[in-house]
Parts: sequence; C-alpha cells; structure tokens
Amino acid sequence: MIDPHAYSIEIRRGTYEGEVCFQARVLELPDLYEYADSYDEAYGLVIESISMTAEALAEQGKQMPAPFEHVEEFSGRVTLRLPRSLHASLARRADCEDVSLNALMVSILSAYRGFDLGMQNSHDEWQRLVQPMPSPIQVDGVSMARHDLPKLSIVGWNVADAA
Repeated sequence: MIDPHAYSIEIRRGTYEGEVCFQARVLELPDLYEYADSYDEAYGLVIESISMTAEALAEQGKQMPAPFEHVEEFSGRVTLRLPRSLHASLARRADCEDVSLNALMVSILSAYRGFDLGMQNSHDEWQRLVQPMPSPIQVDGVSMARHDLPKLSIVGWNVADAA
C-alpha cells in the first residue's frame, strides 16, 4: 500500500477556466490535477486521487511511480555544456554588461524562472509566446536554420529600456 502523503503535491490558487479556485497537482503524476474552492479541499481531493490512481494501476498490473526522493540541499553548482556560438554570445553580452559570465547566466535563469512562474496560469499565452520561429533567423549576425536553435532562445533584453 502506498502513502499518498509521501508524494510531491503542489497547490496554488489561480484562475482556471474562468474561475478562481485552488489547483492541486502531483509532480510524480503529471496528468493528475484536482480543483477545489479551498486549499484543504484541494489537498484532500488530490490525496484521494493518488490512492485511487494506485489502486487502478495495481488492477491493471502496472506499478505506481514512487514518490520523489527529496534532496534537502543543493550545492548551487551546475556543469553545463553549451554550443560554442551560444557560449561566445553570452560571453560577449557579459562583457558588454561588465559582469561575469556566471552572473549573467544566473540573471537570465532567474528572469526565466520568474517568467515561467507567471505564465503557469496562462497555458494559452505560453503556447502563443513559444510558437516556432521562422527559419532562417539572424542571431548575432549569423543566419541560423530553426533546427540549429535551442528550444528556448533568450536573445537578450536591456533593463534600461524598461525604465
């Protein structure tokens, strides 16, 4: 028997299909969502759904995904391989901004994470923003076909322009 409380449950208040409510989802079961008028009700519904999912999978002879093991600490260190052209472009941008490459990349990833969090309530808007780009496009004066581009392209921005 599984412990549904051991699963990674994320609950957030938002507007879903035009109604303000609480959405509960299970990270280990990405297709499992429950909606309710209160946080506690959403939590109760998703706990019940985890148990029902485990029973249904067992009846089908399938195994329930195990709860994620939660690592308490992260080192903050990531080794990353980049295409040479992207590395050069980021290094030039960091030089122009008079910051280290590491500081620039942390800034970009932090900005993306904030953007991602803001977009989670608007799936349609997210899909509109990440539609495929025309091919070819110009990146740092180099013509690139769409298949040469990474899935996420942060071309850059100028914070001074926003003020």
